[in-house]
Amino acid sequence: MNNLEELRDALRRFAAARDWDRYHTPKNLVMALSGEVGELTDLFQWLTPEEAARAMEDPELAWNVRDELADVVHYLVRLADKLDVDLVEAAFAKIERNERRFPAGNGSLEPVE
Repeated sequence: MNNLEELRDALRRFAAARDWDRYHTPKNLVMALSGEVGELTDLFQWLTPEEAARAMEDPELAWNVRDELADVVHYLVRLADKLDVDLVEAAFAKIERNERRFPAGNGSLEPVE
């Protein structure tokens, strides 16, 4: 099974082999990430909630969703690498903060102060 470190290393090798590291600045990676999220958004923009829930049942749409999700993950992992952020650690830390802000059983989308 592959993990984020293996993906990070593969993306490093890919960029290095093409001499792209000089372009992979945090600013450029954030902009590229934003663009890819926009492309993913475009796939869902005019779908009803029901259609969106069934998106993976349409082979062409499913292929495009997977492709755009991969682009988002690639740029996110590359950005975290450039900024020396452990994504898994950051994600779990955020869950812990959200556990305190949004306690289970509260039933509200508003944070607890």
